[in-house]
Amino acid sequence: MKTKPMDLAKITTLMDPVAGMRDKWYLVTAEKDGKANCLTAGWGAFGNVWEKKVAIVFIRPQRYTKQFMDASGRFTMTFFDGYRKELLYLGSHSGKDVPDKIEKTGLHLTHVDGQPTYEEGRYLLVCKILYSQAEKPELFLDAEVPGAVFPDKDYSVMYVGEIEAAYELEP
Repeated sequence: MKTKPMDLAKITTLMDPVAGMRDKWYLVTAEKDGKANCLTAGWGAFGNVWEKKVAIVFIRPQRYTKQFMDASGRFTMTFFDGYRKELLYLGSHSGKDVPDKIEKTGLHLTHVDGQPTYEEGRYLLVCKILYSQAEKPELFLDAEVPGAVFPDKDYSVMYVGEIEAAYELEP
């Protein structure tokens, strides 16, 4: 696999920053004690916060990947062309219950800048966590959101990650 550094502005020409995350999904991956874990995500945002280029991801507290993110202080966002079936599997199985869930999909874990990603990926963002905060139902100004999105009251934790590097991945 070849990696090519990418100007961060290019990601918005390759992927719609609003609908692209929801429609195409991506993998959030982090590593702890030499082991990687991932989850499939469809929520998130890009922007400029605190004079830094950032990606914002939301992780529910019961997700096993959250432990890896909290321990490492970093995460990657890997975007794919296709691989919907594999992403669906990775989003519906916990690495805690299925320790080899990445292997089971046929995706191949690799590292770029010492951070985990996938040989099959197309675009990679490497992020350092700057801030995290648990969502609180009383802070939603639209009272319909908590009930519609969190019927089990398992509110997400928001992570703001500084985008340290962006890459195009080539097989």
